[in-house]
Amino acid sequence: MDVIGEVDYSTVKDACVCVARIDQTERDLSTRGLMVTAERGTVKNGAAAIAAQYRSQLSRYIRELGLSPSSRTAITSPEPDDDDSDIWD
Repeated sequence: MDVIGEVDYSTVKDACVCVARIDQTERDLSTRGLMVTAERGTVKNGAAAIAAQYRSQLSRYIRELGLSPSSRTAITSPEPDDDDSDIWD
């Protein structure tokens, strides 16, 4: 049985990209700080906004894939079919 279907594969791949991009933005924030010097003076580092967008998207992927505690409770396994349970019926 395939645990991850073709559709899920692209979702998992996109979730991994989100994690990688969050790592990149966090490295930039650690290196350059929350505020950076630009042509117009000191401004908020754009990496902070990018990280927030990727975190929001990653949160959606986590829910969609059933990786959070609350989304796991919503997943139900199919009930066994009672008609096929006894081979002598």
